[in-house]
Amino acid sequence: MKFNFLFILILFSIFSCTTTTRKQHIEKKYSYKTILKYAKGFEIQHFKNSIKLIVKAPYPNSKEVFEYTLTKSKKIKSINTIQIPVKSVVVTSTTHIPMLELLKVENKLIGFPNTKYISSKKTRERIDGGFIKDLGNEEQINTELLLDLHPDLVIGFTLNSNNKMFTTIKKMGIPVLLNGDWLEETPLGRAEWIKVFGVLFNKEKQADSIFTNIEKNYLSAKNIALKAKIIPTIISGGLFKDIWNLPAGGSFEASFLKDANTNYLYKNSKGKGSLSLNIENVYNQGKNADFWFSPSYFKTLKQLEESNDIYSKFNAFKNNKIYTYVNTQGTTGGIMYFELAPSRPDLVLKDLIKITHPNLLKNYKLTFYKKLK
Repeated sequence: MKFNFLFILILFSIFSCTTTTRKQHIEKKYSYKTILKYAKGFEIQHFKNSIKLIVKAPYPNSKEVFEYTLTKSKKIKSINTIQIPVKSVVVTSTTHIPMLELLKVENKLIGFPNTKYISSKKTRERIDGGFIKDLGNEEQINTELLLDLHPDLVIGFTLNSNNKMFTTIKKMGIPVLLNGDWLEETPLGRAEWIKVFGVLFNKEKQADSIFTNIEKNYLSAKNIALKAKIIPTIISGGLFKDIWNLPAGGSFEASFLKDANTNYLYKNSKGKGSLSLNIENVYNQGKNADFWFSPSYFKTLKQLEESNDIYSKFNAFKNNKIYTYVNTQGTTGGIMYFELAPSRPDLVLKDLIKITHPNLLKNYKLTFYKKLK
C-alpha cells in the first residue's frame, strides 16, 4: 500500500513538472512576428506583455545577436530592457533623422553628435531652437552632457564589437540600441528598418503604412524603367590615391542601377561593398560609358580635370553626363543623400530613371543628383 502511494506521488510529481515546463514554454512562445519582406538584419516578436527586438547583424561579419525587451511596464529589469513608447532619444547617424520625421516623432530627439551634418529643415529648426543638443564627436560623445540629458534610449551604430563609448553609456544606465540598417544589401531592406523605429515609439501601424507606400513607389518606378527602349551604360566612383573605388556588383548602389534598367559595367563583379581597381582597368572598360555617377567628392568638371587629366578622356566627361549627389546639401553642409536616401530609396531610383531615361518621368524633379557644371 505504501509502495502504491509512493509510486502515485512520483507520477504526480513528474506530471506536474512536465505540465509546468510545457506551460512555461508556451508562455515564452511569441504570439506573432512583424512581417518583413526585405530586411534581414532584425526581427520583431510580439508577446502578451512585451515585444522582443532582435538585431542580427549590428556590424560587419558580426557573430553576435543582440536582443532587446520592449515593455510598457516601468519595472526595468536590465539595460537591454527599453520602456516604450520612447519619450526621449539620442541618435548617432543622420540616416536616423528621416525615420523619426516620417513617423512624426522628431520632437523626441534631444541630442545628436555633430549636428552640423543634419540637413533636414525641420530638424535644423529644432536644433536652432535649442531643443537638440550637440553632443560633440560621433566617435566620442560628450558623456557628461549625455548624462545631463539622460535620454530613454541611444540609437547607435558601430563597426565592430569593441565599442567602449557605448559600453560607458550603458554603465550610466542608458540603454543603447545598435542599428544595422546600413548593412542591408537592398534599397528596400534598408528602408524597412522604419519598422524598428515604429515599434520603439508605439507607431507600428504608421511605420508599416509608410514603408508600404515607399515600396509601392519604388516598384512602380522600377516597372516604368522597364519601358525604356535604350539601355545606357554606366560607370561610377572615382580615384583615391591612384585607386578607383566603385560599387561591386552585389552592392546597394548596383541594385539601384539595375532597377533603373541601366547597364552598369561592373554589374557582374563579385562582392557587396566596393571594388578597388587601377585606372587602366576602369578607363579601358568605361571610357565609352554613357553616364558617370558619383565621381568621388568632386563638385565641378574643372575640379575633376585638375585632379587627373585622364578624367577628361571619358565620353561621359566630354558629353557632360556626370552626376553627383554631393552638391545637394543642407544649410550647414550636410549631404542630403547620406541622410535621406536610405529611408527613401524610391526617390533615388526616380532620380536615376529621370537622368538615364528622361522621357519616362517627365514631371519628376531630381531630389539628390545634380549634373557637374
